[in-house]
Amino acid sequence: MSLPDRTAPASHPQQATFLLRRVVIQDYKSIRHCEVELGPLTFLVGRNGSGKSNFLDALRFVADSLRTSLDQAIRSRVSPDDIRHQRSGLAVLIDLNFSLPDQSTVTYEILIISFSSRSFKVNSERLRITAESGELLAYYKVTSGKVTKSSIENPPASQADRLYLVSASGLPEFRRAYDALTAMTFYDFNPEAMRSIQAPDTGESLRRDGSNVASVVARLNDEQPELLDRITQYIGAIVPGVEKIESISLGPSETLKFTQMTGDPLAPHEFYLWNMSDGTLRALGSLVAAFQFAGRGEMVGLVAIEEPENSLHPAATAVLMGAFQEAATRTQILITSHSPDLLDKIDLDTDALLAVALRDGVTNIAPIDKASLSVIRRQLYTPGELLRMDQLEPDQEDLARQSSSTPRSEKKG
Repeated sequence: MSLPDRTAPASHPQQATFLLRRVVIQDYKSIRHCEVELGPLTFLVGRNGSGKSNFLDALRFVADSLRTSLDQAIRSRVSPDDIRHQRSGLAVLIDLNFSLPDQSTVTYEILIISFSSRSFKVNSERLRITAESGELLAYYKVTSGKVTKSSIENPPASQADRLYLVSASGLPEFRRAYDALTAMTFYDFNPEAMRSIQAPDTGESLRRDGSNVASVVARLNDEQPELLDRITQYIGAIVPGVEKIESISLGPSETLKFTQMTGDPLAPHEFYLWNMSDGTLRALGSLVAAFQFAGRGEMVGLVAIEEPENSLHPAATAVLMGAFQEAATRTQILITSHSPDLLDKIDLDTDALLAVALRDGVTNIAPIDKASLSVIRRQLYTPGELLRMDQLEPDQEDLARQSSSTPRSEKKG
């Protein structure tokens, strides 16, 4: 199974909307406290049930709260009791640090207090935008529903059911931060939903379950055909002979048709989404998610995918890894995985690896321990081999650093 040539990729839209650099999460679901750095391509690795998905969901919670409302984001996760750590107090803190294309840095923090299974409030919300030179460009702080600090002379009023950034996004100083956070996308593909005949939509963004993949492919074909060509090349490396992917109409609905070359060049084989295996559908969804674009020639800011290697032949995971590494030069990619075959293709010089483990009901997330890292760098074992031996563990020194760090919500200012 040969990989597509990555030495001279076709032209692509410009660099991603942002790069999420640091994530601090406190008391969200099974995560008591974590403070980790992310790279353009980051893998969260651990056993099933270790809390990898909870890390992604904390990020998705922020995006959902900004796209809809805080109340809807919480209710979609059942209740405030279901998002806070059960052994902690009543607060949930999420603090994100990210960079924008102009190299300015944004720090965005929300602290939510839960009073009961039905009652909650935003205790504080703050945002700071700093230029590359260190100059403070814009900021605000909201405490208990009131704007207490702002770089804007007459800031908009806050709304009880929404994060303040929604109101502030109407101002040019804060719009880019809002756009960056709402451009984060999260995927847990459902092969059955992808196989089903689909009602057409605008194809602006691939749905979380992949159920509108035909519409997204149609949009790529119309607006960025070179990206669709790249996806097709990677699918052709997974399913040999595939040379064309196209969205076709079936009455008022649509699906995808694949053209596969056979021994007779005059009689290529054609097949459809419903003919594909679960693993190939997940791979297709992952490729479309990684190479899609948000509009105006911009790539999606962050693409987070849950276990894209599920049901995929081990040999095909190398293809998927190559695609992620290429896409990560333009879009930040965040992957959860427990696949040794996928991890065997990690390049620790460019790819980030975070180990996730559950201990006494608490999720620990940190870079892999120094002993394992040394073994990998000396080429004694690969990351995949260490995972097979259950030897990929979070670094204890880093966990100690995290536990001793002061949460931003307890700092002044």
